[in-house]
Amino acid sequence: MKIVIAPDSFKDSLDAAAVARAIAAGLGEAWPDAQLVECPMADGGEGTMDAILAASHGELRRQIVRGPLGQSVEAGWGWLSHSRTAIIEMAQASGLQLVPTGQRDACRSSTWGTGELIAAALAAGAQRVVLAIGGSATNDAGSGMLRALGLRLLDADGQPLEEGGLALARLARIDASDLDPRLAEVQFEVAADVDNPLCGANGASAIFGPQKGANPQQVQALDQALGHFADHCTRLLGVDVRDEPGCGAAGGMGFAARAFMAAQFRPGVEVVAELAGLDALVQGADLVVTGEGRFDAQTLRGKTPMGVARVAKRHAVPVVVLAGTLGEGYQQLYGHGVDAAFALASGPMSLEQACANAAELLQARACDIGRLWRCAKQC
Repeated sequence: MKIVIAPDSFKDSLDAAAVARAIAAGLGEAWPDAQLVECPMADGGEGTMDAILAASHGELRRQIVRGPLGQSVEAGWGWLSHSRTAIIEMAQASGLQLVPTGQRDACRSSTWGTGELIAAALAAGAQRVVLAIGGSATNDAGSGMLRALGLRLLDADGQPLEEGGLALARLARIDASDLDPRLAEVQFEVAADVDNPLCGANGASAIFGPQKGANPQQVQALDQALGHFADHCTRLLGVDVRDEPGCGAAGGMGFAARAFMAAQFRPGVEVVAELAGLDALVQGADLVVTGEGRFDAQTLRGKTPMGVARVAKRHAVPVVVLAGTLGEGYQQLYGHGVDAAFALASGPMSLEQACANAAELLQARACDIGRLWRCAKQC
């Protein structure tokens, strides 16, 4: 009996590796002789780097970089030496969790630190860079990242602009003469699960700016500033990518990656599954168990259980989901490779209680599933 355990993290509770361990403990209790294969997963947001490194036995490297508001932060990035692949999780250097709620400022926050991580990957000899861009605190169209890599953004007096998206409104000239030439030699992939354009009603500023501290007036100003930046980039590069799906991801980081690095956009869970070798692990399995904090109709939009179910379906392996809660419309997933879904709570409890006891609840529910599955196999 082979069971592959491929969950995402449970936000504010357990990372993906801890979730996988808890599920494995429960299944092992019910079925001691089963072959349990743990494969932590993610969908391009926070935890993507950790999931990939845990599954592929990669190396975690650390570096002090410039945070979203200029503060020094220690950020990790992943290195897969056998394929010379760097895993850069934007949230490590430019993430929303690095800025206290009352200090979030979409107008000034910068992606400079993410650029420093990319520079470190280039220095290490990376041939492929996977950029996971979920959980950002920024709305600067990736301009900070580009500046850290040598691009110069100048005002009408020839002076460098301040960092942040709002300053882009004063951009008069782009000087790309010092942009790192190694960027053209590396394959860039953006792991993201949103398809927003850079500007407009569905763009980076309008959709994501408010959660990063922008009020309605600032949203409008930021949208115009990013459009102005895109105008200059179009004149410099001879191509306009602002309306391509995904260019509005992470406050426009997708735009910079696409325009200056020719990055390809891929669903985050697809990238993680590939680097973790999930397809090979599922081959020959009898059951796949996946999970996430909230399992609902939104899971169809490229979240981890959906991606895992797609892989399992190719091999005709049944899939069970364990979730903190089952939200509205979760039954829709039954038509997309998921065979059953279970919530963790064993009785009335608060969210705080569920988060605090997530490992024990996961183990208990996994044990129940293991007992049921073993009974079905013996019948």
